[in-house]
Amino acid sequence: MTSPSRRRLKTLVGAGSVIYAGNDQQADTGIARAVALARLAEKEKITGLFTADLLQADPDGLAGTTGSQDPIVTLAALSQVTSKIGLIATVSTTYHHPYNLARLIGTLDHVSAGRAGWNAVTSSVGEENFGDITLPEPAVRYARATEFIEVINALFAANETTAVRRSDSGAISIDPRKLHAIHHRGDFFKVQGPLNVPPPPQKRPVQFQAGQSEQGLALGAKYAEVIYTSQPTLEDARSFVAQVQQYANAYGRHTNKPLIMNSFHSVIGDSATDVSRRLREKHERIDYQQGKLKVADMLGGNIDLRDFSLDKPIPARFLPEVGQINRRRGRAEIFKRFALQGLTLRELVIQAQETGHWYVAGTPETLADAIEERYRAGVLDVISLHGLGQPDQQDLLLNGLLPELRKRQLIDEDYTGEDFRANLELPALAAE
Repeated sequence: MTSPSRRRLKTLVGAGSVIYAGNDQQADTGIARAVALARLAEKEKITGLFTADLLQADPDGLAGTTGSQDPIVTLAALSQVTSKIGLIATVSTTYHHPYNLARLIGTLDHVSAGRAGWNAVTSSVGEENFGDITLPEPAVRYARATEFIEVINALFAANETTAVRRSDSGAISIDPRKLHAIHHRGDFFKVQGPLNVPPPPQKRPVQFQAGQSEQGLALGAKYAEVIYTSQPTLEDARSFVAQVQQYANAYGRHTNKPLIMNSFHSVIGDSATDVSRRLREKHERIDYQQGKLKVADMLGGNIDLRDFSLDKPIPARFLPEVGQINRRRGRAEIFKRFALQGLTLRELVIQAQETGHWYVAGTPETLADAIEERYRAGVLDVISLHGLGQPDQQDLLLNGLLPELRKRQLIDEDYTGEDFRANLELPALAAE
């Protein structure tokens, strides 16, 4: 039994792809499938739909299909066929402008009746598409992200909630005297304001933040309402949360600390024998030569593993200095640690299929045990579940894992509030 005062675990799933495929018989096949999945997730009382984003066409196929659709456009469409589920768009603070993003994400909150959130990332790829020869150093990216979030928050906070009134005819009138300039002058942005999108239902969409390097952790502890992290073990999760708490206290956040979100990768089977079969078939489908490229990418991209033996560990002398890596240091740290533990390259390739995330294979009961352990340890507040839309996993997710989590009273039976912030059980923002 959970304590009545303890927030239950909040659940997310990935939004389906709205993309049209060249062999589709009808142009709306992609959006129709995404709509069906969104409605199914809402029927199952999933707290939110999450979208990732990458700003390049990955030439080696290492990122899969991630980034093949614009998150905000996708979620705006799905907002019109759902009414309760939250909508989280991943957005790059390195390659967007805060004024434009405030308009987009603020409008998403309006069209969804208060269900918008955005996940701030500093980007690890895509510089070639935005006029840069090289990706900016992490310190620069995080300094820009800090100012980006400060500008966004200032723009939303400056406008008065009473700025807009609706007449009996249904038209609205806006009092421009209640939309206020922010006069921001910083190292990266000069933004006068006011924001010309009036205050949305949540006052400000829910702030997620992803990044587990030291700088990313500090940024999240200062501003995020939910921190998205990949911690493969319970020990890793405990260490990460302790650091978040330490930073949050240093920033004066002694209460209302950020919620911790983990992505949970899984293989679900209905018995131990079934799990073994599914794992064996999954491993047989791996292209291990392509997998070597993926491991190299996980280690920062500056190591060539093509001629290394799959059945031996990577010699320590070939492993990178994490502090010298410009892209995804947190991910590189995880895989370097795996390598130093003596995992063979074959085992690293298998781990790389899950990109360093928390991963468990088992029956619904086994998976629920793993989830409950982290929840009871106080290191898990929001979980992103996989399997929706996957023919071989969806039934076991919906009719196995979710019922088991509900039986243990770990997740909500229904939506608890009228907007996304309330359904996450975050405190409402004070009206201006």
